[in-house]
Amino acid sequence: MHAIDWVSLTKTTVSPGDLVSAAAGGLPIYRVLSVADGQAWLQEDRPCAPQVMPLDRFCWKGTNLG
Repeated sequence: MHAIDWVSLTKTTVSPGDLVSAAAGGLPIYRVLSVADGQAWLQEDRPCAPQVMPLDRFCWKGTNLG
């Protein structure tokens, strides 16, 4: 597993492929599949169906560090 650097979503936007979480270092961490109308289609690391959640539920966007 790689370390994740968290950035506040108040300072950036979310795009497909991004990692998002409600708490820095918190679980679950989702990968954004797509974004439309203030909602994100999300996939967790574990095998399950994609979920749809409002973007305002997330406080953090992460990037892998190596």
